Amino acid sequence: MAGPGRVSALVRADPSATAFVAVLAAVAVLAPLLNQAMPASSPLYLSSYVLTLLGKYMCFAMLALAVDLIWGYAGILSLGHAAFFSLGGYAMGMYLMRQIGSRGVYGNPTLPDFMVFLNWTELPWFWLGFDHFWFAAAIVVIVPGLLAFVFGWLTFRSRVTGVYLSIITQALSYALMLAFFRNDMGFGGNNGFTDFKDILGFDLQRDGTRAVLVALTAIALAASYLFCRFVVRSRAGRVVRAIRDAESRARFLGYPVESYKLWLFVGSAIIAGIAGALYVPQVGIINPSEFAPINSIEVVIWVAIGGRGTLYGAALGAVVVNYAKTFLTGAFPEVWLYALGALFVLVTIFLPQGLTGLLPRAARAS
Repeated sequence: MAGPGRVSALVRADPSATAFVAVLAAVAVLAPLLNQAMPASSPLYLSSYVLTLLGKYMCFAMLALAVDLIWGYAGILSLGHAAFFSLGGYAMGMYLMRQIGSRGVYGNPTLPDFMVFLNWTELPWFWLGFDHFWFAAAIVVIVPGLLAFVFGWLTFRSRVTGVYLSIITQALSYALMLAFFRNDMGFGGNNGFTDFKDILGFDLQRDGTRAVLVALTAIALAASYLFCRFVVRSRAGRVVRAIRDAESRARFLGYPVESYKLWLFVGSAIIAGIAGALYVPQVGIINPSEFAPINSIEVVIWVAIGGRGTLYGAALGAVVVNYAKTFLTGAFPEVWLYALGALFVLVTIFLPQGLTGLLPRAARAS
């Protein structure tokens, strides 16, 4: 990990990193302030709805960062990162479900409502420990990381690359979606988890709790960005880019190609899992539809629209596309998918470097 000195040096040396982190710092401070300190009648007041949207967008930005880390810099096109995002979300959801206790519909102090409804008599072994936040936080990191390690070890050692790797990652996400839809898996079936009450004793319905979650999400996004930036600018990052551009040549020169790709893939999966864990308490629900392959494909579109291989462009693309989705699904729900497709096609043709490609053009024009 980068020390504080190296992180500050990195930010000073990179104007884009400075601007991105500054924006996130402003969001972390101003969003809670405008929600808590301003009266509802003020034009500067930030409603709970907008606060939730901000948190959701930043979680998606973290997921886009994770995909850009491996696609933009290592050439690994994953169409299954929604799986890691969802696993992190489910781990946090299990903790939140255990916190409901006797306040559920059926009043069972141990079993979640869906287990009581399905006539389960005892808590499954894999639910043990989730009444502790530290345990859930550890699982948020361990499970996505472990799955990525096993999957990556098998595929990279077999030298599966290109479109074949993309299809396999998509199949992984789809298989997990089908598994989590089953009621006998013990994860709530097609309904998933919802009706959360509190986190660490704080009421999730209170604006103050939501404001803190938004601030924490902004901090997590900034930390993820700085970590990714440190990795891609390190010696290992230069090797990864060499592998992306000429894998056979890098292997001929003696670099352990599979190891570099594996650990980058694991790091990316962990970032996605943390994003999912932050997403669930803010949105208030997690279900198997989050595993759907279409969600992973959408993330790739966010990265492409924002600017592949820039990190901050991926985050920008996630925010822009999801804001457009929020607006269009409300104003013109029947044309949303056509608008997304048209945006992707137009950006690909006219802005091959994504929205971030407009910055050099603007600088040259000025």
